Amino acid sequence: MGSKNSARKPLELAGFVIWVLLGLCVSKGSAQLSENFYAKICPNVESIVRNAVSQKFTQTFVTVPGTLRLFFHDCFVEGCDASVIIQSTSNNTAEKDFSDNLSLAGDGFDTVIKAKQAVEKVCPNVVSCADILTMAARDVVVLAGGPQFNVELGRRDGLISQASRVTGNLPKASFTLNQLNFLFARKGLSQTDMVALSGAHTLGFSHCNQFANRIYSFSANTPVDPSLNASYATQLQQMCPTNVDSTIAVNIDPTTPKKFDNVYYQNLQSGKGLFSSDEVLYTDLRTRNAVNKFAQSSDVFNKAFVSAMRNLGRVGVKTGFQGEIRQDCSRFN
Repeated sequence: MGSKNSARKPLELAGFVIWVLLGLCVSKGSAQLSENFYAKICPNVESIVRNAVSQKFTQTFVTVPGTLRLFFHDCFVEGCDASVIIQSTSNNTAEKDFSDNLSLAGDGFDTVIKAKQAVEKVCPNVVSCADILTMAARDVVVLAGGPQFNVELGRRDGLISQASRVTGNLPKASFTLNQLNFLFARKGLSQTDMVALSGAHTLGFSHCNQFANRIYSFSANTPVDPSLNASYATQLQQMCPTNVDSTIAVNIDPTTPKKFDNVYYQNLQSGKGLFSSDEVLYTDLRTRNAVNKFAQSSDVFNKAFVSAMRNLGRVGVKTGFQGEIRQDCSRFN
């Protein structure tokens, strides 16, 4: 896999020397991240990534939810180190081939790979795939009408990507609030971070099997989840009849599915949260106040989301000798 320093290619070593000489990788962890990390070694990196992401966005809107979800799934397993992008080999089943990651949109992966290729033409072997994914996640939020914000940079790419290590590290559509809080707290994220990051569900789509139990088999005496808005439940049944094709998907936000806004929280107030893990944010009194605040004010939500994204971007980061700068995001050097 090229995980040992002695096995690094000369170009990789050269890139690392640049980092050391600039005093940017002298210690571990997120404390080494900074907004101007590439100011001297690749000053135009953010505009290069933004242009690549924008070009992909013109081809398909799936670029937005696909890239954003990819960032979440990456950071929750092994930390924000682009381990989710690694391809499986005959000797290793990588993260992306774990069951919970099979629904990750190919356009998300393609966005990062294309942005990396554009960056490599200008700044070879300097910018990590993990940082490119972080920038791309921010850029798609902006393209969908969300807030503009700066991101911290300086991550190195991880050296481990194993499907077996994904188990228990990703939230499920059926999670209770306790389960959500427990999982996010393990990543160093607060309950407020969790509620704010859930707002990303204002974008994207889901396959019917992720919520079918809420509209057909909630309980023996109550087939439909009573927390679901009745008309919305009927609408979902029409879009997802029993034995529906597994490829059929519906928008998570039924109101403004292609706009980054706070309508997701207004939907929760109306019983239109698609997943149990969505609606519980409103039905549980511990988080209802946050939902109401975000539903009432876009500014309050945007501020909380930006803060949560920065916190998420600090989870499990690798710096210095803890990782590498991949030449190809889909494989180790």
